[in-house]
Amino acid sequence: MDIPSENEEPKGNTLHVEKVSTSSIEQGSGHFEDLDSIEQTNAGRYAWLVAATAGVGGLLFGYDTGIISAVLVYLNNDLGKVLNASEKELITSITSGGAFIGAIAAGLTADRYGRKGPIYMGCLLFIIGAVLQAAAYSLAQMTVGRLVVGFGVGSAAMVVPLYIAEVAPAKHRGKMIGLDNMSITGGQLISYGIGAAFANVNHGWRGMVALGAVPAITLCCLLPFCPESPRQLIYHDKHDEAAVVIRKIFPQGTPEQVQQKVRHIAGHVAEAKALKDGKGNIWLLKQLYVVPGNLRALISACGLMAISQLGGFNSLMYYSSTIFAVVGFNSPVAVGTVIAATNFIFTWVNFMVIDRVGRRRMSLCTIWGMALFLIIAAVAFHWIPINHDLTLQTTQIGWPAYVVLVSMIIYVMFYSSGIGNTAWLSSEFFPMEIRAYGTMMLTCSCWGSNIIVSSTFLTQMGNTTPSGAFGFYAAICFCGWIAVYFCYPEVKGLTLEDIRQVFEHGFGVQYARSLQKHRKRKHQLENTRA
Repeated sequence: MDIPSENEEPKGNTLHVEKVSTSSIEQGSGHFEDLDSIEQTNAGRYAWLVAATAGVGGLLFGYDTGIISAVLVYLNNDLGKVLNASEKELITSITSGGAFIGAIAAGLTADRYGRKGPIYMGCLLFIIGAVLQAAAYSLAQMTVGRLVVGFGVGSAAMVVPLYIAEVAPAKHRGKMIGLDNMSITGGQLISYGIGAAFANVNHGWRGMVALGAVPAITLCCLLPFCPESPRQLIYHDKHDEAAVVIRKIFPQGTPEQVQQKVRHIAGHVAEAKALKDGKGNIWLLKQLYVVPGNLRALISACGLMAISQLGGFNSLMYYSSTIFAVVGFNSPVAVGTVIAATNFIFTWVNFMVIDRVGRRRMSLCTIWGMALFLIIAAVAFHWIPINHDLTLQTTQIGWPAYVVLVSMIIYVMFYSSGIGNTAWLSSEFFPMEIRAYGTMMLTCSCWGSNIIVSSTFLTQMGNTTPSGAFGFYAAICFCGWIAVYFCYPEVKGLTLEDIRQVFEHGFGVQYARSLQKHRKRKHQLENTRA
């Protein structure tokens, strides 16, 4: 692919980069490969600080999914009545419904207003929702507060991994997006700790939900120090600003490499703009389905996300305190904290190895374990005397209850070290022109699946017994393992611009493997020559 040459020199702290026009874009196998050598240099701490700051948005998601578990236990009659199972499912699932809508709104505006705008809006909505919940004295007001929180969580959950993916160097992208996942699980752990701390406080659940505004306020204060992503700056014709950000991300890159990276991105942005020119949101959304490569990327990304949500984990996050109360534990929130702590620790394991081991291998090595220990839990539930109204027939805690607890802990170990975090990396699958829309659909698949789990779990436990419910989740995990094997390619170390080639070759499992071998051989050859 031929790229116009540049004669400019860096002046002061600004790099002046010639814009790449659409007419300069030609189809070819190179895809600007020679212009991306800066990716081989070491990234500075600046990129890590930006990713960590944006990752605070994950606390919104994590704190909400964790704290509702404790809130459901301690609501009592503070909303004017003791809530039944359907009403508990309502105030739990309404947040997922709001997040579904929030993700769509963020996806439709992320290209027009940049990545940071929807994050700000998500924080504001979360603060308003937290206040509404803390002041609620009726089921209706609590439901509205939960809905508004959902709008904010959905917006932040959709844009944060997208933003980090566009800021991160290719070789560290998995880890940097993993910082968002660390924040999610850290938020869940913090929420369980707060839930346990407020357990004996009168109306303590109000303090629990009010404290949910803290991460939103923190992110609002820190976000002004973060740049817009280079790809968005170039998309809005701010090439010089993009060059400054790239220089900070790659401090060891030469001025020429910075200019080349800008031209690399600009070429793909010009290509994306040419495809989007004069087209509306509906047309762009359709490209996810009518372009075969985009559709395959969508199936792979959303499929893994759906498996991660429908495979039983969110039943633990939303209802763990309820589950452990059902099987007879006297301090269900404290027991649930063990689950949250396990989730956080093994998210760290995923964070440390994901860019070395790879997304595909981590998923294949862990989904089978999820299925196995869900089956063990289902068998153990058979020996626990539980009535159809989910009350225990005895006050004794027998060995089956401990088997359930251990099985859930090991299940979470497999989940959080695998697809619980890997699923959020799939925003990297989508080409520039439809990346915001693809990530929107990825997030919608998360919250859509959340709605299904949160609105049916207690009813399913009562109708099909706990053994039936957990056996059903095990079957989903088993089918998910098969789907990942055939349809989920490995893209570790590839740039976002390289990845679009992968899904042009079917689901790209073999092609991605060949492409990575080629990149590795080329890099080794360059090192040998050096």
